[in-house]
Amino acid sequence: MSVLRDRHVVVMGAAGGLGPPVVAAAAAAGARLTLVGSTIEHLQPLRAVHRDHVADAVAVDLTDSAAVDRLAAHLTAAGGVDVVWHLVGGWRGGSPLPDAPLADWDWLYQRLVATTVNVTRAFAHSLSASPHGRFALVSSPQAAAPTTTNAAYAATKAAAEATTLALADHFGSVGSAATANVVVVPAILTDAMRAAQPDRVWTNQVPADDLADTLVFLAGDAAAKMNGQRIRLYAGSSS
Repeated sequence: MSVLRDRHVVVMGAAGGLGPPVVAAAAAAGARLTLVGSTIEHLQPLRAVHRDHVADAVAVDLTDSAAVDRLAAHLTAAGGVDVVWHLVGGWRGGSPLPDAPLADWDWLYQRLVATTVNVTRAFAHSLSASPHGRFALVSSPQAAAPTTTNAAYAATKAAAEATTLALADHFGSVGSAATANVVVVPAILTDAMRAAQPDRVWTNQVPADDLADTLVFLAGDAAAKMNGQRIRLYAGSSS
């Protein structure tokens, strides 16, 4: 499969739990990759596995808008960017709204909202200029279903989704063929989770490989007309 041949894909949060299957799917689709994470040490093993497809691995604090701007400027000057996948996540919660620490709100804002705002702003022009510009955010159904014990997570996920959909509107307003979409999953099942609990029957989990394939599809020509969408992936039981 070569649906992403010669396209430059930037993976934000590449060293996280979802990173390896997403990077593997992009490499299998022929993409040229830049891996972005918080530390080089966590990125290097992934870079080594896919050395024929990884052009660079970069440590960037995505909560630092100036650092993200510099990254975008560097990659744009080096040939441009076709695809950005935002895999940065995190969760805190469990306490009722009146009791939830404000520190949880601050932490989630930085990880889920600030990173999305910084990345969408910094890469908007480069993606607009690409004939294959694509942006995708991975989100959760909780963004549309807040409860008293997940208020901070739901609110910050909703803000990240709104930012992504605003980027989609921006692409349309400037006449660009680029797209921005949200992929919504209840929970992600990774190979590491399976290995840690081989006898468990998993329910309501989307296999990471399925999510990776969805991201590749959204980045390809077949999804060129899909813009500003919330694509929901749900799973039944899996063993």
